[in-house]
Amino acid sequence: MGRAEARKAQKKGARRAKGKAGAGGKKRGIRRFFTWKKLLAYFVAVCALIVGGAIGLYWYVDVPAGGNPAAKEQSNVYKLSNGEVLARKGTTNRESVPLSKVPLDVQHAFVAVENKNFYDDDGVDIKGTTRGVLNTLMGRGKQGGSTITQQYVKNYYLGQEQTVTRKVKELIISLKVDREKDKNEILAGYLNTSFYGRNAYGIQAAARAYYGKDVDKLSIEEGAYLAALLQAPSQYDMAIAGPKGKKLAMGRWNDSLNKMVEKGWLDKAKRDKMKFPQPIKPKPEPGLSGQTGYLVKAANDELRRSGVSDQELAAGGWTITLNIDPKKQDALKAAVKSQLLDKLDPEKRKVDRDAQVGAASVDPKTGKVLALYGGTDYLKHYTSNATREDYQPASTFKPIILAAALKDGSKTQDGESINANTIYDGTSGRPVKGSTTAFAPPNEDHVDYGPVTVQKAMDNSVNSVFAQMAVDVGLAKVKQTAIDMGMSPDAGGFDVRPAMSLGVMGASPMEMAGIYATVDSHGKKVTPTIVKSATNNIGGKAEIKDPIGDQVLPRETADSVTSVLTDVVEGGTGSKVKNEDHQVAGKTGTSDDNKSAWFTGYTPDLVTSVGIFGEGEGGKQVSLMGAAGRKRVNGGDAPAEIWSAYTKSALSGASPSKFDLAEGSELEPTTTPTTPTAPPPTTATTPPPPTHTATVPPPTHTHAPPTTPTHSQSPPPTHHTPPPWTPSVPPPTLPTGGGRPGDGDWDD
Repeated sequence: MGRAEARKAQKKGARRAKGKAGAGGKKRGIRRFFTWKKLLAYFVAVCALIVGGAIGLYWYVDVPAGGNPAAKEQSNVYKLSNGEVLARKGTTNRESVPLSKVPLDVQHAFVAVENKNFYDDDGVDIKGTTRGVLNTLMGRGKQGGSTITQQYVKNYYLGQEQTVTRKVKELIISLKVDREKDKNEILAGYLNTSFYGRNAYGIQAAARAYYGKDVDKLSIEEGAYLAALLQAPSQYDMAIAGPKGKKLAMGRWNDSLNKMVEKGWLDKAKRDKMKFPQPIKPKPEPGLSGQTGYLVKAANDELRRSGVSDQELAAGGWTITLNIDPKKQDALKAAVKSQLLDKLDPEKRKVDRDAQVGAASVDPKTGKVLALYGGTDYLKHYTSNATREDYQPASTFKPIILAAALKDGSKTQDGESINANTIYDGTSGRPVKGSTTAFAPPNEDHVDYGPVTVQKAMDNSVNSVFAQMAVDVGLAKVKQTAIDMGMSPDAGGFDVRPAMSLGVMGASPMEMAGIYATVDSHGKKVTPTIVKSATNNIGGKAEIKDPIGDQVLPRETADSVTSVLTDVVEGGTGSKVKNEDHQVAGKTGTSDDNKSAWFTGYTPDLVTSVGIFGEGEGGKQVSLMGAAGRKRVNGGDAPAEIWSAYTKSALSGASPSKFDLAEGSELEPTTTPTTPTAPPPTTATTPPPPTHTATVPPPTHTHAPPTTPTHSQSPPPTHHTPPPWTPSVPPPTLPTGGGRPGDGDWDD
């Protein structure tokens, strides 16, 4: 063996010796703390600490004597933006009854849907409570399961605050209460302390509020509905709920009855024959007359959307400040009164009894709701016309179609880019091209416009043009653009079909004000917000989201839409709202059979949407033909007059203003001269004209300077003269609603 091999052998031996010494000796560094024996000891120690802590807490936390009556007697205070108190709300409607008064089937309906193992559990749901604690710690909301016993403890002994401390106390007290009280005593306490909405605490008050009867007269079906309410009382109130709320409420109602069958408490054959028991109309609370009730309700609805539960609000102790400007609020009320209400004569004209007005006014820079008109009196008309979403916005939807076209750089089916100067066929009743659903919408009074620019079509609200444009852009893209701008995806009638172009879905003045505010704010999403702040007396506060959101439209798109809508005011259907001091953009809308009429418009500093709705007996939508002595209530008449009177007053004293539009967004329309013609005789046999006059080159766009928008109504240059146009024949017999009878728009 040479010297090199000897050295290698020596080093190898040294390493083996070191390894043996280490194995037989003590471990060094952090490893000495992690032997398997020590890890086991740590685990046992942690378990002992947890068990010891739980035992200590169990003996430390007492069941509060006499419950927590203070939490049940506090009021909520509502203030206007200037600090003036608007309302104090907190009179409790509560009446306790013994469990023997509650029919056994009704008891079972509650247990089935809320905690079907109630009679056998230990009073707590460890898994659900742990999930609730983690959600609270991680800021993920307030969901989390709990038993009937836990809910009773929260309602009667503790409070509605969402803190880890309260949840831990709830768990411990629930364990003690379950040991000390009979299950029937706990169930009685739960039924008598729960909040059911309509200011009703306890099942007796709920039975009267929803069915006008005492609790012992409730049917199984009625009891199942009251049980369903507890998850979200305001959202599930079938008398005032929206489509989504009604669907969820029906789901809970069915769930209650189906689980009763599972538990053997209800015969399946009997269950299959059951029908939903519609509750009676709610009775508004005293002290909320006039506009006050509408403002309070709008604030409460917004707080619920921000995460404050019905139970937390009902517990009281909140100070809620609104964004409402008292001067603008008074101006809006005065405008509605002078421009419409004073002109109604219900004794002389029956239709005048059916006219309902709703309006919302928003600051586009902040998203604050500065004024809101919900109806003549909250105590007489519970539904707020400012926030209801069951009437069609009609042609006020058309700017959304244009926004979708500009945003995506859409083209006509003949390959022409869509903009203010693109020429379309404005023939009334012309079938749309490229749709799998037959659709041939008439224009107002069946007027034919022939070849017409998009600008002129917007000015005169030409249905045939925008029906075709919606198909050219893509109906799904149009709907998504509307949703991005603030329209509810759950709106009734919001189907992807050509009739969408006529605004046949449901929408509210508040919603439309937000959509137009999004355009006014150069494409940044604006969500109208009525609550400025909300804090309670135990240190909690509502998290009010920033009303100004992301950029949902490119600035050039939003500003181009504004440019087009200023021309609607200068020379179109919105001419009644012209203002000498402030530039105005807006759009009229009148729905099928004159059931709703709208004007939604804006200045650089104020966006307001006004809707007039025909509401007959039982809330049925009816025509407003003849209301206020007019042949029909068009969007360019009463709604525009209310808008104009309000805006002049609201902006009185403000400096003159013009829209600050992006360079290139102010397309100076070059209007094709058209002479609207009456429908030709029915004997004509000439085939309908083509979908687009694609052979006519679009006029050259003139870009005016941003500070001096010009909307020319002059004829185009001679080299853009369109070809001769032959009046069309009457529209072929096709559905006017794109598959749903009754759709149509008779916009002025």
